[in-house]
Amino acid sequence: MAKDVKKRIERLRTEVRRHDYLYYVLNQPEITDRQYDKLFAELKELEQVNPQLITSDSPTQRVSERPLEGFTTVRHAVPMLSMDNTYNADELRAFDERVAKGLGSKDYNYVVELKIDGVAISLRYERGQLITAATRGDGEVGDDVSANVRTIKAVPLVLLGGGEIPDVLEVRGEVYMPTAAFVELNRLRSEAGEPAFANPRNAAAGSLKLLDARITAQRNLAFFAYSIGEISQPLAEGHWQSLQNFKKLGLPVNPNIKKAGDINEVIDICLGWTERRLRLDYLIDGMVIKVNRFDQRDILGATGRAPRWCISYKFPAEQSETTVESIDVQVGKSGILTPVANLAPVQLSGTTVKRATLHNFDELGRLDVRQGDTVVIEKAGEIIPQVVEVKKKLRPARAVRFKVPKKCPNCDSAVAKDENGVYIRCLNPDCLGQLKERLRYFAGRNQMDIEHLGTSLIEQLVDTGLVKNFADLYKLQIADVAVLERMAEKSAANVIEAIEKSKLQPLWRLVAALGIRHIGGQSAQLLAEHFGSLEALMAADEETLAAIDQIGPTMAESVYEYFRNKTNRTIIDELLVTGVKPQRPKAKRGDKFAGKTIVVTGTLENFTRQQAENTIKQAGGKTSSSVSKKTDFVLAGENPGSKHDKARQLGVKVISEKKFLEMLNS
Repeated sequence: MAKDVKKRIERLRTEVRRHDYLYYVLNQPEITDRQYDKLFAELKELEQVNPQLITSDSPTQRVSERPLEGFTTVRHAVPMLSMDNTYNADELRAFDERVAKGLGSKDYNYVVELKIDGVAISLRYERGQLITAATRGDGEVGDDVSANVRTIKAVPLVLLGGGEIPDVLEVRGEVYMPTAAFVELNRLRSEAGEPAFANPRNAAAGSLKLLDARITAQRNLAFFAYSIGEISQPLAEGHWQSLQNFKKLGLPVNPNIKKAGDINEVIDICLGWTERRLRLDYLIDGMVIKVNRFDQRDILGATGRAPRWCISYKFPAEQSETTVESIDVQVGKSGILTPVANLAPVQLSGTTVKRATLHNFDELGRLDVRQGDTVVIEKAGEIIPQVVEVKKKLRPARAVRFKVPKKCPNCDSAVAKDENGVYIRCLNPDCLGQLKERLRYFAGRNQMDIEHLGTSLIEQLVDTGLVKNFADLYKLQIADVAVLERMAEKSAANVIEAIEKSKLQPLWRLVAALGIRHIGGQSAQLLAEHFGSLEALMAADEETLAAIDQIGPTMAESVYEYFRNKTNRTIIDELLVTGVKPQRPKAKRGDKFAGKTIVVTGTLENFTRQQAENTIKQAGGKTSSSVSKKTDFVLAGENPGSKHDKARQLGVKVISEKKFLEMLNS
C-alpha cells in the first residue's frame, strides 16, 4: 500500500510538472484549470497524509509558510551586466558598425527579443534542481529571493529531461507582472486602503521583496528566460539554439523572439513592435539585440558596465507637456496623505488628463514639482498618468517649493511618516477627511452599494455633524437630509430608501465596506464564505484566520485587531441595532461556469457589474478585469467599449446578457 501511495504521488508530481510545461512553455494546455486544480489538490492531500514523502521540489512546496526575517545576499558567479541603450535606427546602425569592426567581418547574425519591463533574476540550477534565485542588485551581488520566486508557477523547480541537463546552469530572465494582474492588484489595494503601485515593474519588484511568500504567491507574477550565466557544460554554440534548448528543459521563453540576418532586418523588427506592443498582455519598453554566436561574443567582450555584443532599443514613451495649476494633498481612508498635481487639460494616449499622481512626498521632492511649472507627463505602464520631468528653465520666477505638510490638511492634526516607509499619515482617528473617505468607500458600488449617497452629500453630512460613523447613516431621517444644500424632500426620500435597502446586503459586502486594512472585496468574500456569519468572523482567533487559503498572517492580524478595537465593535453593534442584517453567503449555483474565465463589460439590464461577477463565481467560474487569449468568453452589455473590441481581435467569444441567463439557468 505504501508503495502504491508513493507511486501515485510521484505520478501526480510528474503530471503537474508536465501540465505546467504545456501551459507556461508551450502555451498549449491540455486540461482545464479545474482539472489541473483537482490533480494538485489530490497531490497536496496525499502529501499531507504522508508527510515523510514530501520533497522540496514538489509542486506543492512552492509557497513557504514561514515569513523571512530579511534577505541574504548572493554573489553572482558571472556578473549581471547592464546594457547600453539606443533610441533610433541611426544609433542601431552605429552599433552594427562597431560589431563589424570588432569582429573584422560581416559574417554574423542577431537575435532580437522583446525587452520585458520587469525585474532581472538569476536562477541557479544544480543537477536540475532550483537552488537559489537572486535579483541583479549591483550586478555583482544581489538579494536571495528564492522563497518568492519559487511561488511563480512559470519557474520550474526541477528541469525537465527533454535535453541534456548541465550539472550547473544559471538561467537569467525577467520576472514581470502581466497588465491584467497589475490592474487587479491595484484595484484590491485601493479597496483595502493601500496606495496603488505606479507601474507593473514596481509592483513586480515590490512583490519579490516581500518577506511573506504567501502574499507573493497571490500576485500572479510571470517569468521568461532569456540568457545563461554560469554553466558547467555548453548548451549550444549560439544564443538562438540555447533558447530552443531552454524550452526542452521546461523553461519558458518569449514566443516573439526572432533571428535577423543583418541590421536592416533588426530595424524592421524593432519598428514593427512600436504599435504592436500595445496589444500584448504585458508591458515592454523596448527591444534587445544580441549577437547570436557565443564565440563572437567572446571576441567582442565588454566595457566596465555593458557587453559590446548586445544593445537595447528603447521605444519613445508617449508624453505630453502641460502646466501645473495647483498641487493638492488628498487624505485617504487609512490616513495616507498623497500629493496630486492638478494640470491644464492635455491629451495623452487617447484620453484627456487633468490630474497626475505624485505618489508620495519623497517623489514630489525628487522631481521638485511646483505650482506654475511646465511638466512632462506620461502614463506609467500605459495606465496611470504621472509627472516624469519638470522643465525648470520655464519655471515662473515666483514659483516656490511645495512644503511637506506637518499637519493634516483636513483636521490640522499631527502627521507622521511610516516607519521604514515613504508614506505620511494623519494620526487622528477622528479626522473628518478620513471619515469622509471611509463613508464614500462604505457606500461604494463594490461595498454596500448605497445609491444617491455621493461625495457632495457625504461631505455635508459630515460637516453638519449628522454622521460621525457608519451607523449614523442608518439613523438619518428624511427631514435631516431634506434641509441640506441641493436636496429636497423627494431627493432625501430616495437617499433614505437606498440606505434602508442596503441593510440586507450580503455579509461579504459589509466586511469589505468596513475598510479593514488589507481586506478588499475578494478577501471579504473568502472570509464570508468561510465563517458564514459576522458573529463567527468577529470571534475568530488570529491562527484560525491565518489558516484560510489566500488570507495569511498579515490579513489575519489586521482582521483580528480590527474586531478587538472597542470603537469598531461599538459601531458594529450600533449598525446591527439599526437593522443592518448581513445576509449569509448563498449556496453555490452548481458548476455551470466551472473552469471558465469570464470578463464582464458594458451596462447590463438585470445585474450590476459586481452582481454579475458574483453570479459567475457562485456558478464556479472566475472573473477577470481584462481580455486575453485565456478568456473563455466576454459577457457584453450596452456600450461595451474596448474590451469588446479586444475580444473580437483575439477571437474570444462574446455573449449577450440573454445568452448568459440561458447558460446559467439551463
